[in-house]
Amino acid sequence: VCTHRVRSCSSIRFIKSKYVCVFDKSALKFSHQQRLFRTSAVSRGQIVQFKLSDIGEGITEVTVKEWYIKEGDSVSQFDSICEVQSDKASVTITSRYDGIIRKLHYSLDEIAYVGKPLVDIEIDASKGVAPAEDVVEAPPMSHEEHTHQEIKGQKTLATPAVRRLAMENNIKLSEIVGTGKDNRILKEDILNYLAKQTGAILPPSPKAEIIPPLPKSETVPAPPKDKARKIPVPVSRPIVFSGKDKTEPITGFHKAMVKTMNAALKIPHFGYCDEIDMTQLVQLREELKPLAQIRGVKLSFMPFFIKAASLGLLQYPILNASLDENCQNVTYKASHNIGVAMDTEQGLIVPNVKNVQVCSVFEIASELNRLQSLGSAGQLGTSDLTGGTFTLSNVGTIGGTYTKPVILPPEVAIGALGKIQVLPRFNGKGEVFQAQIMNVSWSADHRIIDGATMARFSNLWKSYLENPASMLLDLK
Repeated sequence: VCTHRVRSCSSIRFIKSKYVCVFDKSALKFSHQQRLFRTSAVSRGQIVQFKLSDIGEGITEVTVKEWYIKEGDSVSQFDSICEVQSDKASVTITSRYDGIIRKLHYSLDEIAYVGKPLVDIEIDASKGVAPAEDVVEAPPMSHEEHTHQEIKGQKTLATPAVRRLAMENNIKLSEIVGTGKDNRILKEDILNYLAKQTGAILPPSPKAEIIPPLPKSETVPAPPKDKARKIPVPVSRPIVFSGKDKTEPITGFHKAMVKTMNAALKIPHFGYCDEIDMTQLVQLREELKPLAQIRGVKLSFMPFFIKAASLGLLQYPILNASLDENCQNVTYKASHNIGVAMDTEQGLIVPNVKNVQVCSVFEIASELNRLQSLGSAGQLGTSDLTGGTFTLSNVGTIGGTYTKPVILPPEVAIGALGKIQVLPRFNGKGEVFQAQIMNVSWSADHRIIDGATMARFSNLWKSYLENPASMLLDLK
């Protein structure tokens, strides 16, 4: 039978023939079996339970904050499945298989437990599936974290984006020599490998371009300041009186705060306060803000505070140290990973700027912009929130002058900055002038830091801020 037109009806397909040729009985039998009565039954694939793997840091449960997929969606390897939040960071879980999502085991804001099924994925049975012990865990990956990929018995570090790029170009990661930290394979390594294979010439990696200052005639004018006193306006929120008490579990960053503060208050705190004349630094920042804006960076006072603290830590390394649980050994940290306390909708978080001792003020400002953007979106990774060695808290952006900051163990010191106020002060000639005054409050672990050391560090930090040009002598 030469078929010309096929019409589908329910689960049976009927064939209308336009031309009939000579055929024997066996041919009719074959056509009858293969075409006229083919049912719609489809062989379903194998269902695997995608379990939440060990995220590390002793985390046993997380909160599901967002699903990127729904039941019935198709996913590929390394596609994002959901975002979960522990008491330390937000983590994006990615798929390990190509398949179809058949079941979501949790709703939004529910608690998911490590080792328990997260989603059910239907995979193609013809392609086979890994042993059960291999499919129970899916490697979680935050936006900045890297994961391991086993290749011929060796662990290769690469991000999901890099692995996808390699897969799309049929490149084996085992053939690539990583140039990143710990031989991590970077995107540039893949592109350079492709260039060698194809003979293409790749453009150099983009770097922060140093833009010279504009001529005076083209200098961006600073906006006029509003001299009127700003009155804080309360946030208007609808108030609902239910008449009933409400109990909520402590989760996320609030749960981390409970653990941290319980440990922190076991430390004998030593407090020290002082005031800083910010007049010269205020003028310097106003001059540099337009240049930073041209480079796409918002310049606040915090980068100067952080850099001045790092220069002080070089002279007083005991403030950049940690004490073991038995109080027998002190570890002096080589890196100045200075944390910055941030107030977010998720609660208090303290990401840190890594290796401040080798960063410029502009580089610190750029990194702060990145951390603040991720913090506002609740997307800070574990690497951003761990490894801090010293902390500054700028509570003055909200209000207040003096405070009593609490040390974040295993650190041994923390500083809290008050708001900047215009106050009358006397100069060397006894004349009254307007000064930009900011108060600072320090807390130190009195088990290993004495008051004199804290005072000397504060005086050095203060001198850098009151005379910003003096930092040029010590910048590296």
